[in-house]
Order: sequence, then C-alpha cells, then structure tokens
Amino acid sequence: MTKRYLSLFSAVIFSVAAVAQTKPIAKQDTSRQLKQVTIKAYLSEQPVLSAPASVSVLGSAQLKLQPDNSFVTALNTLPGVRAEERSPGSYRLSIRGSLLRSPFGVRDVKVYFDEIPLTDAGGNTYLNTIDISNIRHIEILKGPDGSLFGANSGGVVLLSPVNRTDSNYLSAGINGGSYGLFHEKVSLQNTGAKNRFNFNQSYQTYDGYRQNSRMHRTYLQAGDAYQYAPQSELRATVLYSDLDYQTPGGLNLAQMQADPRNARLPTATLPGAIQQKTRINTKLLLGGLVNDALLNNRIRNVIAVFGNHVDFANPFITNYEQRKENTFGARTYFELAAIPQENFDWKLNVGAEWQQTNSQISNYNNNAGEKGKVQKIDKINTGQHFFFARYAADIFKRLHVEAAASLNYYGYKFRNIAPLNEANFTDRKFDAVVMPRLALSYQITNDFIWRASVSRGYSTPTTAEVRPTNNIINTNLQAQSGWNYETGFRLRNKDESLLLDASVFYYRLDKSIVRQLNQNETEYYINSGGTNQPGFELAFTDWLIKRNNNGIIRGLQFNTSFTISRFKFRDYNVAGASYSGNRLTGVPREVIVSSLQTLFPQSFALFVQHNYTSNIPLNDGNTVYAPKYHLLQAKASWQHNISRKTRLELYAGADNLLNQKYSLGNDLNAVGNRYYNPAPLRNYFFGMNVSL
Repeated sequence: MTKRYLSLFSAVIFSVAAVAQTKPIAKQDTSRQLKQVTIKAYLSEQPVLSAPASVSVLGSAQLKLQPDNSFVTALNTLPGVRAEERSPGSYRLSIRGSLLRSPFGVRDVKVYFDEIPLTDAGGNTYLNTIDISNIRHIEILKGPDGSLFGANSGGVVLLSPVNRTDSNYLSAGINGGSYGLFHEKVSLQNTGAKNRFNFNQSYQTYDGYRQNSRMHRTYLQAGDAYQYAPQSELRATVLYSDLDYQTPGGLNLAQMQADPRNARLPTATLPGAIQQKTRINTKLLLGGLVNDALLNNRIRNVIAVFGNHVDFANPFITNYEQRKENTFGARTYFELAAIPQENFDWKLNVGAEWQQTNSQISNYNNNAGEKGKVQKIDKINTGQHFFFARYAADIFKRLHVEAAASLNYYGYKFRNIAPLNEANFTDRKFDAVVMPRLALSYQITNDFIWRASVSRGYSTPTTAEVRPTNNIINTNLQAQSGWNYETGFRLRNKDESLLLDASVFYYRLDKSIVRQLNQNETEYYINSGGTNQPGFELAFTDWLIKRNNNGIIRGLQFNTSFTISRFKFRDYNVAGASYSGNRLTGVPREVIVSSLQTLFPQSFALFVQHNYTSNIPLNDGNTVYAPKYHLLQAKASWQHNISRKTRLELYAGADNLLNQKYSLGNDLNAVGNRYYNPAPLRNYFFGMNVSL
C-alpha cells in the first residue's frame, strides 16, 4: 500500500511541478485577487506560500471538519505532527519525532496562546487543559526554530483563540456519543467601533472506553481588545481550566488481547490502577496583557506580560504527586520597516522574552487515592530568558532572505524541603547558547516557490527531567542540541484552490535526552548519543470540483498529508547495550492521512477521512512493535438558515469504522512489557450548533 501511495504522490509532484516550471515568469498580476493563506508566526503577517519554513496551518474551516472533543484528530492531519491520547485527556504531542522524552504531556515543543507562552520556564506545557473547540487558528513551525521563540528542538505551536475576521457572533453547540461522551460550548464575540470582546465556555465529560478512564473538563476563556489608535490595540486574555481524568495504565500484549477494556491489573508486588485510584487533576489559571502598537509608519512594538498558576495532583501506582507551580514573565519585540522601494524591501525585529517558574513538588505514599506518608518535597525555581533578532529582505519581489538568531540563558535553583539531607541546595546555570537560523525562498514563477533553511535546535532539560519520579535531582543532565537542514517547495494554482507543499530535511541531534525506567517503574533521564533524523513531508489540497450551484455534487475537496521518517539512534549505549542504528522509539516510518469533503444541494455535506500509520517500535532494542493500522472516520452534516442571522447545523458521524484494534499512545520502554493503551473500537457521535 505504501508503494502505491508513493507512486501516486510522486506522479502528482512531478506533473504539477513540470506544469509550473513551463510557465513563463511574468510580472505580478495585481488585478488578480488571490485568497491567500497567511501566517503570523514570524512576528508580522505574511503569505504562507512565500514563508521560508516548514509551517502548517489549521484554519477555522479545517478545524470545523474535525471532531472538536480532542486535538488529536485535527493535529494528525498535518505531515510531521503526531498527537496521541493514551486515555481521554492524556495528550502527547511530537513534531518530527520529539516524543522519546515525553511519557505524557508535551516537551521539546514551544507552545504559545496568542502572544503568551503556554510552555512554562521549566519546559512543561499543559496543552490538554485547552479545549480545541475554543481555538480558531493553529500554526505549527516544524523543526527547531529557536531564533524567535527560544530553546526548542522539536518545533513551535501557535494557538489563536480569536477569529478577527468575525465582527459579532453568538454560537452554541452540544454533542454526545459512545462511551458517555457529552460536550457543550458557548462562544460570544461583540465588536464595537474600538472594542472587541469575546467569551468562550465549555464543559466536556467522557466515561471512556476502558476501566478507570473517565474525564471531565470545565473551561472558561475571555478576552478583550481595545483599539486606542488606528493600528494599535491593547488585548487582555484570561482562561481557567479544571481538567480531571483517570489513568487506566498500560497492558501487556496478552492482557490487551484478553480484554482491552481492562485498566492496569495488579501484580504480586504492586496494586492495579483501580485499587490505587490513579488519575490526574490539573487546574490552570492563565492571564496576560498584550500591547500591539504602531509607534510611527515604520516602527511597531509588541509587549506582553503574563502569568499562570497550576495546581496538579497525580495519584499513581507507586506514589501520590502534587505540584504547585507559579509562572510569570514578559515578551517584547520591535519591528523596523524599510522605506518602500520598487525592488527592495526589508524588516528588522529585535526583542526579548523572560520567564520564571517556581514549583513545589511533593510526593507521598498513595493509599488508594489518598495522600499518605511524605516521600519527598522539593522546591525548584527555574528561569529562562533569551534575546532575539531577525532581518528579512525581499529582493526584486522574488527572492526572500531571512537571518535570525537568539541568545538563550537557562538555570534552576533546587532546594530540598523534606526529608532534609546534607546536600539540600543546588544552583545550576547553563552556558549561554546561540540559536541561529538562515532561510530563503525564491519565486520561480508566480505560483511556484522553492525554499531552503538551516537552523540550530537546542533544548534544555525540563523540570520533570531534572527532578523525575525517582525523586532524585539530576544535576548532570545536559541540554540536547543539533542542526537541521531543509529544502522544499510550494505550488498553487491561480485561485489557490490547489496547494502542494513538500519538504525534505535532515536533523542531526546530539546529547539526546532519553527516558529510562527502574524496575519499580520510577523514571530517570540521561544524555546518550544522538539521533539522525532524515525525513520527507508532503501536504496537498485541491478542490477537484469547485464550489458551484449546479448538479448533485456542489463541491469536492481532496486533502492528503504524507510523512516519511527514517529516524535512527547514533552512538546510543545504555547499561552495556548498544542501540546504535536502531529505529527511533515511538516513531512510525510512514503516516498517510487523506480525506474527501463532498458538498451536496440543500447544504448537505459528507466528510470522510482515512489514516494509515505503519508499525511503531516500542522499545529502544526494536524487539517489540505496535502493528500498523488503518483508521476510517466519517461525518455527515446539514446546515439551514432559520432566519437571516440564525443558522442551524446538525451532524452525525463515526470513528474507527473499520473497528481496528490499536493503541493510540504507547508506553515506550515499559516495565513488564505494559506498552499498550487500547483505543476505542467503532464509536459514534452526533451534535448540533446554532449561530446568531
């Protein structure tokens, strides 16, 4: 099957590229109005077509097609991006294979909510606290991009909670489905002459497919923007999320085959998930102010101040962990624009970001879900800041060149509270590191653009890696770093109903941070060798039948993404065993996600999507693999205008129509071979939305 897909995509690439290259280079047609997809990832808005980077965009139209109960399905439509959900609410996110460090959660990826970092100074991101139904736009920068966003070696995710193209709206929705799914949401935006207010509320609950996998989330989000000058505004954002989900734990192969709905079973030495009432509760309060000001016709300044508070509790098999975390910081940058010239234009950005996260991490005995005797209590204060600069130039309206770099600082202070020992205080500062990025794109024709880039990745150990679940502070853990080399092209047709984006890259990572497990299932992290990560990514979309008002089919859109990953360990030795040359744990070699959206008369629509994921190595020795799987989902919808301003939408759908038995989120290098977290079999959903 993979060979057939490769043949098909190769034919598509070379045929459309040949057509594009035979077109003469013409002057820009200013009379032709293109519906351009734009991004703000590089500080000011620009067309995605000419961006000299691997960037993927999920706009409101794409997000609307996907289930809004989880980030997973939507993010997995993007090449190079892999989202997993080991149980409802338990996310993992990797960009180009950055999963090996993440037993759960999001690490090695920098996430922003508007201009506010959702990733704290300690490198942790509570992405699962965000309700995707309240996100209007997502941009993902793939590969290391620390020149503007600080230390990361995986990539950057930018979440936008507001659709600024909508002036006033009020919408409400409700959906339900198999295994006790219930989700309701309300969104409001009111725009006046100088003010824009938005409010989002949602509540979601889900019993889950397996035992001990119930989740619920209460979510509130509000924002206000005041335009105090023609091109200047002050924005305020606040959100509160209360997420609670049970964790069923992993099963070995025999247990999964016997009954995949079981939670982790007890052993002769350890109780099971049900006996220990394992779960995770995360309360997040985040707020910030962003001032975006045009100081004169050439100088712009953006400054953000922000903070958040997290209460985290995790009764686990071997302990009960509790964390209280407070983060505060600021980010600012200036933009200087050139005096417009016919064949030369440029912009210069300079800025800085600073964050401080103060954490108290407490571990107790877990007495069936209740805190018992203290095991250890520590305080860790983590600080990171960086300065950045970027110069971008457009030459003869065809060549776009960027040079950027950041200077990164990181350090932490550790103090043991209980039980006290002689070495109860540690203060460690990492050497300052420069993260450069050079990139260019060239407009071969009006609609065919080639790009290339080289960038450095650098990722410091997170708080959860410095102080892992074995409760031992690891002051020897080093940052990982590497260089990424990349080239690719984008192609569109005249009305931008067709877009092809392809890239090939090679990322060589050194001093890789990898997770290790003790026999009692506590974890620790080490630096060991590195990885060689060559890959290929392709995204293609086309309206095969353009929107029209005639016939049975009023529009037919085809989308596909294709990811090839040939990632391997290099100089990787642990406890006398060499894993050099083995496949990178947790990374499938091929992923293909394809979909068809069909529009019918009377505002009926049908959306069908297929996901093929090849087998996945589950341990560093590559002795156990999760088998390949095919996922098929479908959604039918109908929209009706009740009045001039009121619109009703009804929809129903099904997931895993092929009834595949698979694990969406494997426990890598698991003790006792408990690798598997079985995903639901065939399941159904239905719902309605009303907008005013």
